[in-house]
Amino acid sequence: MRFVAYRDENGAEALGRLDGTRVHRLLGLDRIDRAAGDPAAVPVAEDGAELDGLALLPVARPGKVFCVGLNYRAHVDETGRDLPEYPVLFPKFASNLIGHGEPILLPPESSQVDYEAELAVVIGRAGRRIPRGEALEHVLGYTIANDVTMRDFQYRTHQWMQGKAWDGSTPLGPVLVTADELDPGKLDLSLRLNGQEMQSASTDRLIFDVPTLIEVTSQFTRLEPGDVILTGTPGGVGFRRDPQVFLADGDVVEVTIGGIGTLRNTVRAEA
Repeated sequence: MRFVAYRDENGAEALGRLDGTRVHRLLGLDRIDRAAGDPAAVPVAEDGAELDGLALLPVARPGKVFCVGLNYRAHVDETGRDLPEYPVLFPKFASNLIGHGEPILLPPESSQVDYEAELAVVIGRAGRRIPRGEALEHVLGYTIANDVTMRDFQYRTHQWMQGKAWDGSTPLGPVLVTADELDPGKLDLSLRLNGQEMQSASTDRLIFDVPTLIEVTSQFTRLEPGDVILTGTPGGVGFRRDPQVFLADGDVVEVTIGGIGTLRNTVRAEA
């Protein structure tokens, strides 16, 4: 099953079930993180709206966003680092997230804004110290992320947060596909910049797979419904290319993951 978050005709947040190209609003539930149980069991409005006509929001409003760095061997190789023995984690915040179709803002302070295609995991059932063998039972579904990064700020210190947590910079969406429909270890993903393919890989190349990431993060914090884990990006990022490639005003970035769809955003200089 597929869900989208959007703004209704009055500007309020809404949650809908996607049936083909039509979105049917969930009655009494406006955010995925507020679902008391299975959102698939929530009744929907009979009348629907065309997906293309909706202003989409990030599919989740997480209390916590965990991001994984250096989780594909090709990306580790292009950075010149050693293969990690433990996941490299850093945070993002709900204010960083934008929806499908919203502009990725280029801040005037940064001249090295980069793209990163990633599979995102949305937690559906809370838990702490979750064993690896039970980890997927806590997943609500999967979506697409573009972990946009300001490289000139990322590498100012040994901590990455300054380069990763800019407001209005990180697309998440367009849809959430429930966990019963996908195998997170067998998904093709790619990124195109103005139609040119820049990244291509499969999640079977993850160094730390989704169950491992859930086990590790839940060791030190309780995972709650709506929390999001960005699983890392493959090789081909702009910062490591020769010559380097950075996002510019007017660029169009598309991230595609098999079984989910395409997350598309235009890049705009921040006013």
